[in-house]
Amino acid sequence: MNRIGITIGDPAGVGPELIVRLSEDFREENAYLIYAEEKTLLEAKKLLNTDLKYVKVESADALKEPGVYLLDLNILDKPVPEPSLSSGKVAVAYLARAVVDAVYGKIEGILTMPINKFWASRAGFGYEGQTEYLAQATNTKEYAMVMYSESVKVVLLTTHLPLKEVPERVTKERVASKLGLIFREFRRLFGKEPKVGVLGLNPHAGEFGEMGREDMEEILPAIEEFRKKGFRVEGPLVPDTAFLKRDDYDVFLCMYHDQGLIPFKLLAFREGVNLTIGIPFLRTSPDHGTAYDIAWKGVADPTPSKKALELLEQLVHNLNG
Repeated sequence: MNRIGITIGDPAGVGPELIVRLSEDFREENAYLIYAEEKTLLEAKKLLNTDLKYVKVESADALKEPGVYLLDLNILDKPVPEPSLSSGKVAVAYLARAVVDAVYGKIEGILTMPINKFWASRAGFGYEGQTEYLAQATNTKEYAMVMYSESVKVVLLTTHLPLKEVPERVTKERVASKLGLIFREFRRLFGKEPKVGVLGLNPHAGEFGEMGREDMEEILPAIEEFRKKGFRVEGPLVPDTAFLKRDDYDVFLCMYHDQGLIPFKLLAFREGVNLTIGIPFLRTSPDHGTAYDIAWKGVADPTPSKKALELLEQLVHNLNG
């Protein structure tokens, strides 16, 4: 029996209705623990006219057999809040509770629904995103956000940073560390040695130093270090054409957020999954935000969440045998 946690995310967003839709694809052999306000899930059930059955529990220790379980902290005053401090508190509280259970081995993986960084920060969440929180909570130094789909995969060297701060983070040591993580984690999770394409930072990958020296002085030495050890890695690739050759690589290492996520979302938006590697348990998330503009209208597309759940179930199975 695999034990999978699912967090509500921001209850003013699409998370609650996506969880209800996901329940239609739950596997009979697994135990699913939903970390959410019961009153909010009941409203989502009514909205979608879907019969989600579950057993309320006080802790993850109750997951003794397959089924669907609910852990309710009863934080909200009303079932469907506006985007607010209250919705931010719920998102943070349930994420924290699920992480504690995962750290102690009570669940093998977490599917996180989207949070809103503005309201989460107002609730005391002092991190760039959920990925950074997971790393801090588990004291993980080497970690990465992988944007995963069957057709293209992207790892980011830097994540939620102002663009002006990116160049100082592009160092040989950080590139080498991220490459090492990619090779270790792809072997562990997928059982294969990946071929990695590393993008340059500057236009034309620096044009031999004419458009910036980071590509020659920081990125290239890290690549050469791994090539000498027999790893399959190429670059620095010219960023504006790299994804035209996506079939040649198992994964791309990109230097900053939009360099990787713009092409990824163009190519794989409906099937994109956010996978965190390096932390001591599995975590996936759909590749979109809270979508306040369409939340609680019953129109949110469940496809990215279903892909995130499928990947999580696959990886939990791979590791558990």
